[in-house]
Amino acid sequence: MTADGIADIQPPRQLFDTLLVLDFGSQRLRDLKIYSELRPCTQDISKLDFRPKGVILSGGPYSVYDLGAPHVPAVFDLDIPVLGICYGLQEIAWQHQHNQQNVLAGEKREYGHAKIALEREGPNPSRVNDLFQDVADEIDVWMSHGDKLSQLPESFSTIAKTSNAPFAGIAHDSKPFYGIQFHPEVSHTSQGSKILENFAVRICKAGQDWNMEDFKGKEISRIRALVGTKGQVIGAVSGGVDSTVAAKLMHEAIGDRFHAVLVDNGLLRQDEVQTVHQTLTKYLGINLTVIDASKKFLADLKGVSEPEQKRKIIGKDFIEVFQETADKMKAAVAGSPTSGKIEWLLQGTLYPDVIESIAFRGPSQTIKTHHNVGGLPADMDLELIEPLRELFKDEVRILGATLGIPPELVWRHPFPGPGIAIRILGEVTPPQVEIARKADHIFIEEIIRAGLYRDISQAFAALLPVKAVGVMGDKRVHEQVIALRAVETTDFMTADWYPFDGHFLKRVSSRIVNEVNGVCRVVYDNPNPFVLIQQVAMSGTSSVGGRGVYEAGDQRNVKQSEINEAERYKEEDERSIANKLAREEKAKKHGNDPSKGAKIDAELQQEEEELLKKKGAK
Repeated sequence: MTADGIADIQPPRQLFDTLLVLDFGSQRLRDLKIYSELRPCTQDISKLDFRPKGVILSGGPYSVYDLGAPHVPAVFDLDIPVLGICYGLQEIAWQHQHNQQNVLAGEKREYGHAKIALEREGPNPSRVNDLFQDVADEIDVWMSHGDKLSQLPESFSTIAKTSNAPFAGIAHDSKPFYGIQFHPEVSHTSQGSKILENFAVRICKAGQDWNMEDFKGKEISRIRALVGTKGQVIGAVSGGVDSTVAAKLMHEAIGDRFHAVLVDNGLLRQDEVQTVHQTLTKYLGINLTVIDASKKFLADLKGVSEPEQKRKIIGKDFIEVFQETADKMKAAVAGSPTSGKIEWLLQGTLYPDVIESIAFRGPSQTIKTHHNVGGLPADMDLELIEPLRELFKDEVRILGATLGIPPELVWRHPFPGPGIAIRILGEVTPPQVEIARKADHIFIEEIIRAGLYRDISQAFAALLPVKAVGVMGDKRVHEQVIALRAVETTDFMTADWYPFDGHFLKRVSSRIVNEVNGVCRVVYDNPNPFVLIQQVAMSGTSSVGGRGVYEAGDQRNVKQSEINEAERYKEEDERSIANKLAREEKAKKHGNDPSKGAKIDAELQQEEEELLKKKGAK
């Protein structure tokens, strides 16, 4: 890398006006065209490599008075505006309490809708107008707190209140410190975006210059500076929007020095290999190598039912196959007069991947270890390059459009890295894969036909580890159950289930039962709203339920959820075995030895008719 290129490899936070969000459990500002970065509440402020225009202290599940609760006193020494939301308001008050405890557990918790009144005629109307410019004097807001401020800190004034919270909004009399007890970032708060905009633009003086067109140009320059004029990059693609956009961006930057690899693990969507090959080579001009490793993956998954074990096996196999391919490619390009070595690995890591992998209070509370975050095997000898690392999913789609990627690809639903394997709850076998794959294809096909594909963020079919009794063609059958799931989301961090009408579900169910051998029942899974999106996407039909809204950094023990699910299925299996034994005993009494096969329905019916005749004769 040359000295001239150093300026070109700066991250966005050093190129755009940036607001820092210290996360005690939430949020983002990108929708306002303002660049923001989410950092854990444990961030060492002295080690920031940029100066933020302002800081937002987000909401969170803690109580400021608890031993070990997170605190950020250094923020108030930066001489920049601070906005505290929910826990953030309480943190502002706690840091300015002057030996008087001013945050207490409330007599009544406040979860859900509330109405706040602005104190425009209060002691400090200018502070009210700064934060609430062009906001109605009385607005509906969303509350989610048990603790509340019991008295104002010194040098603070009230700027908003509710019937239950007399200090629902506070502001310092001379410093740009503001606190609000409600959540402006959720759609349930009317004019919430305007409040955030007032803080970011009016108070912090941040420019609204964050856009994907500028990002594209700066990121292409950054890639060229990193890779150099001869460096080569290898990267895995899957057909999903993230890897496709990353591959196209890399191709725009360095052309044919980027080598894409598609590993066919036998667990992809229907016709996926052919679709991806045509898309990347014919339409996007990208070098693509396809590796068929389906036999290896399916053989290694034989007999495995536990979801996390499936992921580990698939991840291990993928690394082995990809590394073997990378070694062959390295050898093939070695000594090229026009190009250098393959030294870089492209990865489609997104900002939510990073957020979900951050430990906010230590490793035990990490939401999940993401498959895209965590480094590379030491012996791979490649440097990571992650051009999408600072972007949310909706921003990746916009970037894809600016790169000229067709809309049907830009808006394609996500597909999990482990593929159909984790949409099969139970052992993964070729017949089970085919059932799940065909059902999923029919579901998506009908969604597209109904014109709903863009309205839904992600949809899929999962194969459940249960069987149901049904009647098909005048014949009683005992076959498998498909569960359908569809969700709506914008940031792919929280989601709500999609409300299909009954006619649509009836049509999909009918097609699946009639066209997919081995299925006799279809159900639509509609869990509690606002489930954690990675559970929706990655764990088949499991979901995390609980309170109304899940915030981006909410500390959810996903592993415990999977353990609970495994225990639930274990109990169901035990009941199923007990029921089976009882049925076998009953069958033996009727002269049907299960080891030799039970009598067919016609024979049983004949027996019953003969018994009825005898009873009638008596």
